[in-house]
Amino acid sequence: MSEDSFAPPLDRQGRRDPRWPKKVEIFDTTLRDGVQFEGISVSPDDKLKVAGQLDFLGVDWIEGGWPGSNPKDEEFFRRASNELILKNSTLVAFGSTRRPKGRVDEDQTLSALVAAGTSTVCIVGKSWDYHVTEALRQPLEEGIAMVRDSVEFLKTEGLRVFFDAEHFFDGYKRNPEFALQVLEAAAIKGADCLVLCDTNGGSLPHEVEKIVAEVVSHFGDVQIGMHTQNDTGCAVANALSGVLSGATHVQGTINGYGERTGNCDNTVVIPNLSLKMGIETLSQAGIERLTSVSHHVAELMNMPPQHQQPYVGTSAFAHKAGLHTSAIARRPDSYEHVDPASVGNSTRFLLGDLSGKASVELKAEELGIKIDDRALAGVVDELKELEHQGYHFEVADASLELLLLRAAGKTFNYFDVESFRVVVERGRDSTFDTEATLRIVVDNERILTVGEGDGPVNALDKAFRNAVIDVYPELSQVRLTDYKVRVLETEKGTGATTRVLIDSADGEISWTTIGVSENIIEASWLALRDALIYALYRHRSMSISSLD
Repeated sequence: MSEDSFAPPLDRQGRRDPRWPKKVEIFDTTLRDGVQFEGISVSPDDKLKVAGQLDFLGVDWIEGGWPGSNPKDEEFFRRASNELILKNSTLVAFGSTRRPKGRVDEDQTLSALVAAGTSTVCIVGKSWDYHVTEALRQPLEEGIAMVRDSVEFLKTEGLRVFFDAEHFFDGYKRNPEFALQVLEAAAIKGADCLVLCDTNGGSLPHEVEKIVAEVVSHFGDVQIGMHTQNDTGCAVANALSGVLSGATHVQGTINGYGERTGNCDNTVVIPNLSLKMGIETLSQAGIERLTSVSHHVAELMNMPPQHQQPYVGTSAFAHKAGLHTSAIARRPDSYEHVDPASVGNSTRFLLGDLSGKASVELKAEELGIKIDDRALAGVVDELKELEHQGYHFEVADASLELLLLRAAGKTFNYFDVESFRVVVERGRDSTFDTEATLRIVVDNERILTVGEGDGPVNALDKAFRNAVIDVYPELSQVRLTDYKVRVLETEKGTGATTRVLIDSADGEISWTTIGVSENIIEASWLALRDALIYALYRHRSMSISSLD
């Protein structure tokens, strides 16, 4: 692959459009706006760890929360002053303007911002006349004064001040004169950045581009920023439209977390700006960390990964169709819009009923497995037949690897289960007892073993371990971490095919195996069997490698 295979699609000479800004600051509000996403609940410890990841990424600003609004954020800022050592980013405290008809020197929110100990604060104020007259029930002059007084107070305290103009786009569409007066009040008193907020997330890119251009023209050298919500699915597009019109500050969150449908996704807008438009955001090393930070933050926030997420999702550079994979083998840029490594991701080849010989060969090479041409053709046919039965190998990495290893001539003679029986008994107290019996041959010895568990899979697993643990002590490190069942062809009722996925881990890696059958216990055993075989194969492969 040549170095320019994934060059940003700028003008015909490969130059950035001179009308675009050279640099855009990245303001991350994952710890404030992002934690409002449904299902997220973080502790102060979690917030400190996320802040560390954001600093590692290298964003310009990390909005830590609203000091004084709740004990969690108070603890975060208190601990951040001693425990959070930032090398690349600046911590920001968030708050609001003074209360209506209140005094700035007596306002608790403004006092909490000063006491937070950050060099930079961000305050939000009303810029839609409807909210001033209806929500606050104040005259428009008081709405402007609240912004003016608050910015002036914070600037006299020696702070850098960002002003978030709440509902700016809705306000500008209805009453542009008032919306601009609010911004002017903040700018005159020294606000360092005027952030235009699409708080309802209802604006579209063509509207944003026009309005931001008018605001930039009106304010000249005053920095303009963007804060966009994703209610129309346009948060990233709207942020980019703002940049096209002269905004040089973008607020977003990791993975697009945020209230309702979320915020502008920093893992998308950053590479769009830098890799597509040639605009400086993070360092090259920072952009290459996007995938790992995205996944790490999701883990810290106990959120499931978004596999289809652009750039950083596990499916972002995954290819299944044989036509695609064969082309990528020759020219990676033929089906990938950027080099996956530029954002810390990688190409993945998925095998299924659309796969051809080239796809299987590429996947085998990726796993370090050599399969001859004759065997490759057999694997293609076997994959298509198994997928027709209900297997889905792209979500069962370990089962797929075992299938390819068998095609390459590898045998797994670790054990032989001759038969098994599972009995579930319901007691008088409505509790269930499950017992599994296995007839198994291990190390040339035939063993009858019994295991009791919370359910059929747990009982089978215990029975198996009872029989083999002395021969294979390494299995004591293997845990089954998740068990998923999906009923296929539901119209067949209780006779439908069942697909079982089992996730396993050994403290170093995790893997997934699959089983399919009309009998749920057999499907479970097939997935469990593959999980245990893969664990033994992995342990022995590592042992051989260490001897080499």
